[in-house]
Amino acid sequence: MPEFSVQTLLDVFAIILIDLLLAGDNAVVIAMAVKSLERRERKLGIAIGAAVAVALRIGLTFFAAQLMLTPWIKLIGGLLIFWIAIKLLTDAAEEQSGHHHAHSLWSAVWYILVADVTMSTDNILAVAGTSKGSFPLLLFGLGLSIPFVVFTSTLLSTIMDKYPIVVWIGAAILGRVGAEMMITDPVVHAALHPSTAVEIAVQAAGALLVVALGKFLASRGEQAV
Repeated sequence: MPEFSVQTLLDVFAIILIDLLLAGDNAVVIAMAVKSLERRERKLGIAIGAAVAVALRIGLTFFAAQLMLTPWIKLIGGLLIFWIAIKLLTDAAEEQSGHHHAHSLWSAVWYILVADVTMSTDNILAVAGTSKGSFPLLLFGLGLSIPFVVFTSTLLSTIMDKYPIVVWIGAAILGRVGAEMMITDPVVHAALHPSTAVEIAVQAAGALLVVALGKFLASRGEQAV
């Protein structure tokens, strides 16, 4: 077998692993956003959310590296992820207490869209770097993420129905992602020069902060009813 074919196979395998590892964050957002939908709309919401995620990645691929180095972009994106995590968490808590109606399909898609715009850049760079400039490999990696995200989102949303604690775990994961984006923003990183240990501590604090704020706002909502 020619050498280039062996390398291509290795790149394909690497892209599959990357998609498996990076599908999780997007799947958490989609699963939490569609959790309160009716079951018929939930499948449609997951499909639209996954398609939007891939379409955004294709559109952002051509200037992903520049976005990563643009000051304030990751900081703002991290704050948006925080807001979405807390909003979805409080909505889920209100729904469990019977004080909140289900999201509409399009409001769920809106959450997914905003979250994915802010979360896709790292994923794009990982796949783009592995594809080494090969457009077919890049398309393969981006397209392959659709079934991974759909499957994981469907599984997570079902688990969240049975075990509400998973909603809180999902919110904590998004809090970690948001904190990671903010601490690695070029402006923040240049000002603070955080060590690896500090970055990990900030991510843990972000996860705890989202859960704490979500719990506080949900309890206030219950008292107001």
